[in-house]
Amino acid sequence: MEVASSKTRKGKFLPDGGVLSSPVCLAVLIQLLALGLSYLLYVADRWQLGGKLSPFLLLFIHASLASACSYLLRMNWWWWFIQFIFPFAVVASLVFQLHPGISLAIFVLMVLLFWSTYRTQVPYFPSKSSLLPCILEQLPVHDDLSFIDIGSGFGGVSVSLARLRPQQSFFGVEVAPFPWLVSWLRAKWAGPKVRFYLKDYLQLDFAEFDVVFAYLSPAAMPDLWEKVSAEMRPGTQFMSYEFKVPGVEADLTIKSNENDPVLYVWRI
Repeated sequence: MEVASSKTRKGKFLPDGGVLSSPVCLAVLIQLLALGLSYLLYVADRWQLGGKLSPFLLLFIHASLASACSYLLRMNWWWWFIQFIFPFAVVASLVFQLHPGISLAIFVLMVLLFWSTYRTQVPYFPSKSSLLPCILEQLPVHDDLSFIDIGSGFGGVSVSLARLRPQQSFFGVEVAPFPWLVSWLRAKWAGPKVRFYLKDYLQLDFAEFDVVFAYLSPAAMPDLWEKVSAEMRPGTQFMSYEFKVPGVEADLTIKSNENDPVLYVWRI
């Protein structure tokens, strides 16, 4: 474990340029634009070349155009991947004539797993097991410590820490129903001092916690820092895995090894 850097004075928050309020709408418009351009290419190919472009090549061009537009419009990286895969997924479902029940089951599972990602712009990020020693080293040792993982996913961080510090209290909050259900079931076996909430972390009062941990996305960090600054008590800690707060230097930056993301720690 390596402490990459430390400081004693905090920086000032610099407002971010903002993000699109509805990336899903933009993604749909991009797909329509890519479809239109691909169709124009198809028509030109039929008229000028006699239809030499294969359907697969046209599909690849459509997917590439959608992904490239997402990149140029500075959408988050997972949208580049989604925009590229989506046309292939639609064509595959038509070619293989999936049963409507299978399609519905896949759709429901995706909704339960990525619930409100379109609004929060926070996809599911599983953290590495090497993160736990980094967090544990920074946790105070007193028994009444209260730790919460916001965007807790399947609950791995809080459950694992609770096993190592059974005298302390660990919580998680998650808006996606399926990951929350899994974490809720895991908490039943982890002991009475582990709990998970199915709600938006904005509905919580951070003043109730000694340590707030986040593994979200760059888009979420400016608003999250405002909430941290407004609600967390002096002497508490805010931790973010991999993603910085724009314009606010961390008190500690910690890496477990060279290839792992950084754990950023701010002392409030």
